Parts: sequence; structure tokens; C-alpha cells
Amino acid sequence: MIRTSSPYGVGYYRIDAPNGLDAAEDADTIVVPGVTTTSPIPDTVVALLREAASRGVRIVSICTGAFVLAAAGLLSGRHVTTHWAAARELAHRHPDVHVDARPLYLGDGHLFTSAGVAAGLDLCLHLVNRDFGAVAAVAASRATVMAASRDGGQAQFIPQPPTPTADSGLAATLEWLREHAAEPLTLADIARHASLSVRTLSRRFREQTGTTPLAWLSHQRLLLARHLLETTDLPIPTVADRSGHGSAGALRAHFDRELRTSPHRYRESFRPRH
Repeated sequence: MIRTSSPYGVGYYRIDAPNGLDAAEDADTIVVPGVTTTSPIPDTVVALLREAASRGVRIVSICTGAFVLAAAGLLSGRHVTTHWAAARELAHRHPDVHVDARPLYLGDGHLFTSAGVAAGLDLCLHLVNRDFGAVAAVAASRATVMAASRDGGQAQFIPQPPTPTADSGLAATLEWLREHAAEPLTLADIARHASLSVRTLSRRFREQTGTTPLAWLSHQRLLLARHLLETTDLPIPTVADRSGHGSAGALRAHFDRELRTSPHRYRESFRPRH
């Protein structure tokens, strides 16, 4: 039984696990949820994770689940993250682990760590994207009513955010940017749509999205290009034009920088063959 609190009072809900730890024996990915950092970690869990890691199973931690991975010795020598409030404690307990409280998530092909619960959702969408492509990730993000645009390099919001006001939201401008990502927009164009000065726009964008307006727009263009490559047979120059990249060369450079692949190879990987 788990006890929770909210502005509406204290409540309870129950989590029932239908399977035991032996279900992990056939898993391709094991996700370790957040834990109470003062609780002892069962030896059976440590042994399970070590054995799974030796088999090359992908292991993911959400929030303070990184403490479990560290206890199993899986984080030694690695650059990892966790919730910023727990980062100092993780580094103190495990001096052989390089703890970085800034990113939303970090990882390679087999081991990933994430910050708070929301960042864990971002990481899960990232893994869906890696495994099944951008279309599946976007569908999953819509089903969970969350954005599919935050990457792992985005910083955690460690300082206490300012109290939001009724007119401080950028939701309408973000949606407008998605719809007009293929157009040659400037910072001034975005500020004009938001009815803000360029300086104020940049500050609020950093506060609310963790990045700059043009960097966010660039990521939307990449998502659009990936969607077109996955769902159409349009020539690469046409994909570049319709996704706001302007030229096939610019599109290739963007793919190489962000995805370490080319548009052609990406299409071969994710475009269904008929």
C-alpha cells in the first residue's frame, strides 16, 4: 500500500505486481523505478541486475532507481544522472560513479539513467524512438498526453521556477512553431507571434523548455524530417525542403550531428518495406 498526498488531502493506492523477479529472466529491457534511498536494496535484486547486465540486457533507472544500479556495481566509472535533489548523496555513496545532476537522462546502448519521474517518461519515449522510430514515439507521447520533444541533454530545472502567471505560457507559440516548422522563421518572427520582445521570449523559453527558441525549432524540423522519411517515399531534397532544412546537404548535416546517421540510412531502418 502506498500513501500519497495532494492539495486535496491524503490518499492511498495499491500497486500489485502480477509477476515475480523471475519474469526478468526473459526481458530485453529492465526498468528500475525510483526507490526510497534510505531503504536497503535486496540481494536478490542486486544479483538479478548483475546477471542481466552480463547477458547484455538493457537496464534503465528512473529517478532514484540509479541507487539500485549503483549498489549492483553497474554504474562504476560511468557518467550518470538522477534527480538533482539526490545527486549529491549518490555521488557521496559511490565515489567511483560520475554523477551529473544537469541532464534529463544519460546512457548508451545498454544502460540508461534518468532524473525525476517526468524525465523517466522522456527517457522511455527516447527508447521507443530508438527501437521503433519517431512515428511510434509521437503516438506514445500523444497517448500519454506529453510532449515528445525533450532530449536527454536538456537541463533539469534545479532552481525553484518562478511562480507562473496567467500569461506566461508558451503553449500556443510552441504549437504554432510545430505547424510552421518548415517555414524560414526567425527569432523575431517567433517573438512577434508570442507578443514578446526577443529578450523576454528567450528568457521564458529557457525557463519553460530548457532550451532556446531556435534550438527548439531545429528539433521540430528534425522530427518532421524523420516523420516524412518514415511515412513517405519523397526524395531527400523534397524532405529537406518540406521540413524547413532548405537543402539536402543541410538535412544530412543535421542528421549526422544529432542522430549519427544519414537520411537515407534512417529511411532504410524505419520505412516499412512493402
